[in-house]
Amino acid sequence: MAKVFIAGSIKIKRLDPKFIERIRNIVADDLEVVVGDANGADTSIQSELRSQFAENVTVYCSGNEPRNNVGGWKVKLIHSSAEPGTRAFFTAKDKAMAADADYGLMLWDAASAGTLSNVIELIKDGKKCVVFVNKIKSFVNVKEPSDLNNLVSVMSSGARNQAERKIGLSRMLSEVINPQLGLPI
Repeated sequence: MAKVFIAGSIKIKRLDPKFIERIRNIVADDLEVVVGDANGADTSIQSELRSQFAENVTVYCSGNEPRNNVGGWKVKLIHSSAEPGTRAFFTAKDKAMAADADYGLMLWDAASAGTLSNVIELIKDGKKCVVFVNKIKSFVNVKEPSDLNNLVSVMSSGARNQAERKIGLSRMLSEVINPQLGLPI
């Protein structure tokens, strides 16, 4: 059974009807869902899954217990050696979800470095991701590394600068889009 990593930008609290329809299809197809425990989109996604009576859900968390688990679903605790509360601490859970999933469904505000990093992790592992870009109210399919350029083209220069500072966006894109450049000759 396919496993879908559903996540989104922490600043997004309301799910667009188009995104809700995708969740409805995932639940109707009885696909397995992995979701994080953060406030914002994760909690909104969890609430939608609960309203759809989704049962095949696992909530991932870094630490000893999830911050949010609105459906009382099973929990997967991810160990992180990073300082609790830091970006690196929570990134461990995100990387585990990307590794465990077969596909991704992301809700992105065209700025969140964390959501963008999740998309990149999926693509790096050869997995496909559908990203609903809240800013343009449209889905962007990211099936291969070169599709990442189309996705990041919707970012403002300020958002791009933030992503550069937070996750080293240019380096990440280069490593995924042109992996041979990192190999020794």
